Amino acid sequence: MKNHRNTGYCQITKKHLPMQELVAGTSIRKSILALIKADHPDFEEQHYISLKTLNSYRKLYLEQVLKRELGEISNLEEEVIQSINKHELLSSNIEDELKVKLTLGERLSDKIASFGGSWTFIMIFFSFLFLWMAINVYFVASRPFDPFPFILLNLILSCLAAIQAPIIMMSQNRKDAKDRQRSEYDYQVNLKAELEIRLLHEKVDHLIIQQNQRLLEIQQIQVDLLEDIMQRMKK
Repeated sequence: MKNHRNTGYCQITKKHLPMQELVAGTSIRKSILALIKADHPDFEEQHYISLKTLNSYRKLYLEQVLKRELGEISNLEEEVIQSINKHELLSSNIEDELKVKLTLGERLSDKIASFGGSWTFIMIFFSFLFLWMAINVYFVASRPFDPFPFILLNLILSCLAAIQAPIIMMSQNRKDAKDRQRSEYDYQVNLKAELEIRLLHEKVDHLIIQQNQRLLEIQQIQVDLLEDIMQRMKK
């Protein structure tokens, strides 16, 4: 084993790497350390592991956590784990993406459903009914084209309802699919946030352990200096 001043030896990859790319076994979370020891029984806490290899075990640990809590990992959870490993962002505005995917029929059904559920449609519809009945009852009462009880008007209304109902259902189904896509996206973001918080706790623990080790080394150096001073004073 070679000794280098600014490098260390990775027990897993058997390579010498810069110290900033290595992590000591003492600063690794116990659950992840158990996974490493399961594959490499000779790995001890005083040994070093490369950061790249450690991240692969972190990914394995996250997969096991999700399997314990959710059962099998779906494509959504796999995408979240991959984004964590690649340091990618999941947060984005998906409204533009959803609009781009709309077909001509879907846009048309949305506009018809939006217009059919507005006060403008209600006012126009009632005005049409009133005008139809007024024309047949008063203006052409002698020879009405649709006499009371307005059978032709009922036929037109039935056809309108028969056509309008499936169009509104098409728009509603598309909105339901859009809401499902939004909920899946929100689930991915929330899941990634939870996993990132877990990894952040591990990193904070790692920094605290490293800081404590450095403080301990400083204290030991100070004690050595004090001992040297005391010995000189005795002499």
